[in-house]
Amino acid sequence: MPKGSDVTRIDDEVRSDAAASAVAALRDRTDPRAVVLVEGVSDQRALEALARRRGRDLDAEGVVIVPIGGATNIASFLDRFGPQGFDLRLAGLCDAGEEGEFRRGLERAGLGSDLTRAGMEALGFYVCVADLEDELIRSLGAAAVERTVDAQGELGSFRTLQKQPAWQGRRTEEQLRRFMGSAGRRKIRYASMLVDALDLARVPRPLDRVLAHVCSTRGRAGDPPDLPGPMTRP
Repeated sequence: MPKGSDVTRIDDEVRSDAAASAVAALRDRTDPRAVVLVEGVSDQRALEALARRRGRDLDAEGVVIVPIGGATNIASFLDRFGPQGFDLRLAGLCDAGEEGEFRRGLERAGLGSDLTRAGMEALGFYVCVADLEDELIRSLGAAAVERTVDAQGELGSFRTLQKQPAWQGRRTEEQLRRFMGSAGRRKIRYASMLVDALDLARVPRPLDRVLAHVCSTRGRAGDPPDLPGPMTRP
């Protein structure tokens, strides 16, 4: 287990890699206008899938969804892409457990003070309760999620989890959420599949609203930012 300076170094590397990828993605846009900051790749995949289903072309709109490598990195990404940096339109999505981290980051960036959840939403930042997987499982229902798991040939693995002493007798929704969070990149693989299975009348509110916040991005004043090479701060 890394300690002390090793933890700091690893955190800096994760933040730097994510920031470099974000800048590279923005440089691929001829007219970048908005950034949606999300905790991880599964959130990115879910929002990109939902945008496709809603008939949106995020590339054409100049919208980039950026996984920041964990909520603790939110302040540095707000500094880079917000009013003190490239001054792009901002939005974001986080888990309920990380709401405080996002709130503090927004306040530190000068985007508000004593922010409530409603205040964060007014800025375009929405909270998943308890997290992305929980939102999708509630919207789809356990039976529909199980069908998706079955279609991926993993229903047997899920049944094995259900038999484990720690999970026996728990609600199926809780068991599915645990299943999605196990086996490495499983929740990343399932994020877009679960969104594809949604009834568009039952899309989780945080996902729909965060995309709606960056739906109309043409009204920003000024020219698009002159994006530097990958690791150069503005």
